[in-house]
Amino acid sequence: MARPSQPCSESTLTARYQTTIPEPIRKFLGLAKGDKIQYSIEPDGQVLISVAKDSSDDPVLGAFLEFIEQDMSKNPQNLQPVPANLVNRVQSLVADVDVSLDEPLADEDE
Repeated sequence: MARPSQPCSESTLTARYQTTIPEPIRKFLGLAKGDKIQYSIEPDGQVLISVAKDSSDDPVLGAFLEFIEQDMSKNPQNLQPVPANLVNRVQSLVADVDVSLDEPLADEDE
């Protein structure tokens, strides 16, 4: 007989109905930033969380990426490096932006 699972982690729902997936759950599922998750509601009312299928299954996105790949292969002469002045400009615009991808969002940012 299957043993009922015990809660191992919890998280808080924000005013905007957002939550952080607890670290043990992220590690168990192998989640990384930007990954998508899927929720399934079981007949008994339990909600299951799992890793969502790869978004590359999107036929429109797939067709567009295939078009770009083919164009780059057929016309490599059209590929150009990003100009140094544009790189410098972008770097200057974000130079004072302090971002930590490991820190959770503050309540006012959600």
